[in-house]
Amino acid sequence: MKIITTPNPKLRQKSTKVTDIDDSIHEIIESMIENSLEWESKHPHELSAAMAAPQLGINRRIIVVRDDLEDKNNNHFTALINPEVIKTEGKTIKDYEGCLSVPEIYGLVPRPQKTKIKATLENGQEVRIKAEDYLARTLLHEIDHLNGILFIDHIKDDTKAFYKLDQDGNLKPLDYDKYIKGNQELFPDD
Repeated sequence: MKIITTPNPKLRQKSTKVTDIDDSIHEIIESMIENSLEWESKHPHELSAAMAAPQLGINRRIIVVRDDLEDKNNNHFTALINPEVIKTEGKTIKDYEGCLSVPEIYGLVPRPQKTKIKATLENGQEVRIKAEDYLARTLLHEIDHLNGILFIDHIKDDTKAFYKLDQDGNLKPLDYDKYIKGNQELFPDD
């Protein structure tokens, strides 16, 4: 399996609920982690924080999130099955987001500072997670994927919200009119 990118229509489909955590689900999770780490190995300035199953063209409600969102040496991920946002709260904060399925584009995306989610772990245990700041942002980004939403959808009309990573790992503003506005690969319904 390979990571799919825009404009692949599978990224815009709503994912179906997982009803049975069987070997096929474990295989999907393993493939998600392997693809995340493989992508990261080719992008020295970036960290693969998480992935949703639709990014491999599998429209199932599964995400994996890196256990340490700041340490590239920690390659352990936790799988969350059927994650669901229970509540968001706190201030809405704009921060940078990127996506394995939206190559080379970053955005300054507004998201709530805190979230509460419920999900099922790979072993079948139900959990509730309270998250803040970067973890909350990461969870909300991945759950959006399960609903066919990409981070760029939150900022598509903000002419100053799009960036590109240069060869030294610095974010530089993108020319909205040239690269974003009317781009059918990014926004196929426009």
